[in-house]
Formats: sequence, structure tokens, C-alpha cells
Amino acid sequence: MRKHILLSNDDGYHAKGIEALYEALSEIADVTVVAPETNHSGASNSLTLNRPLAVRQAKNGFYYVNGTPSDSVHVALTGLIEREIDLVVAGINNGANLGEDTLYSGTVAAATEGFLFGYPALAFSLIEREWPHLDAAAQISQYIVKKQLAQPRQAPMLLSVNIPALAAHDPENIRVTRLGRRHPSQAVVPTSSPNGETMYWIGAVGNVRDFADDTDFGAVQNGYVAVTPLNLDLTHHAELELTRQWISSK
Repeated sequence: MRKHILLSNDDGYHAKGIEALYEALSEIADVTVVAPETNHSGASNSLTLNRPLAVRQAKNGFYYVNGTPSDSVHVALTGLIEREIDLVVAGINNGANLGEDTLYSGTVAAATEGFLFGYPALAFSLIEREWPHLDAAAQISQYIVKKQLAQPRQAPMLLSVNIPALAAHDPENIRVTRLGRRHPSQAVVPTSSPNGETMYWIGAVGNVRDFADDTDFGAVQNGYVAVTPLNLDLTHHAELELTRQWISSK
């Protein structure tokens, strides 16, 4: 029996990225799409707890949820999809998810939700916006997914994959990286509502601070696909003993 992939994203079920990835992955597995109804970029891992969620099906067979990326995967895995799932995939995102941006990403969050349920999960992002060379990005995504299906790791893993906008990709063009770092984001941009109330746009992202060759920033800057394994243990283990000493000090 063919493997079964759950596919989601944060750009919405109608986005070019998820359509291209669906076509590529359908060549190697059965694919069920459950994605947000509208764009939820920057939604991170938020779940909708203050109202029920509606699930509808588009003419192309894609399911869409009036909620977040995490909602979409959560609903799919806990009630909507009856067939066993082998892999959770998110993307292809319209833009990069590098460094600390990973914490805000709805695309990475969709994959993370699958990982939290014990599934291997991959998030794919095309680093330039508006989908340049989307077909090539879909093919390199297919290559990585095919490798996971053929050679699954013993323990589920969570990978964030950032793909440069190149006309063609060579499997040798992949680097395993750590997350880089940015400077803090730029200041908010004030504006006024029609009734004169001061409102604020979130400012642009900060400049890159750590773009060494072994980082995701460094890899894509040099034209490589960056594959970053992610870990959800937020404990700062090196600080445990120092914090014990501090909290118990007189």
C-alpha cells in the first residue's frame, strides 16, 4: 500500500505552494490536504479554543479549516482523517523561515503539531516570496520526502527546510544546518485609524546577526538547501543549577 501523507500550510489551501507540493508528493504517496481557509502567516502554534472549527472540502478535494495551521493538523489527526498517516508535511511556504522566524512560522507550526502527536514532520519554505522557481522547489521537497519514506528514522524527527529560488536543484546541493540569529525586529510603524486612533504595524524583521556557513542563513545565502533539525525542549539545561542556586540564595 502507498504511504499516506498529511499536507498542510499557513498560506491557505488555495496557495500556489501547497498546490505544487501536492502534485509533487502525489507522485510518490497518497496525500490528504487539510489546511487553513485563509492566510495565517505568523500564527505560530496557536490553537483556536474560543469557538468550534468548521471543516469544508473544496472542489479539488482539499479540506480547509476556518482556523490556524495548528488547528488544521490537530483536527486532521484527532478526528477528521481515519486512515493511518505516515508523515506530516507543511508548505511550500511563500517566503523563508530562518533563524528566530521559525518560532513565529505557521508553516513550521503545522509540522510541529504533527511531531507533537508522534509523527515525523517536515516544513518546506521557498526563501523568496511570490513563488519563483516553484516547480524546482517542489521537486527538491519531493526528493527529501521520498528519502524519509524510504529510510525513516527510528524516532520521529522535525525538520525545517528552506529552499533557495533556483531553476534546478541537485541533491548534492543540500546542507544540514543549525538556526542562525537575527538582530531584534525594527520598531513598530504608527498609523491612524479613520477616527484618529493611533494604531501600529509590526515593524520589519531585524538584520541577520549570525550567518556562519553552518547556519540556515549561511547555507541559503550560498545557494544551498538548508535542512535544520528542530528540538522542542525549551529547557535551558545549562542554567538549571545556577537557577537553583539563585532561587535558594538568602
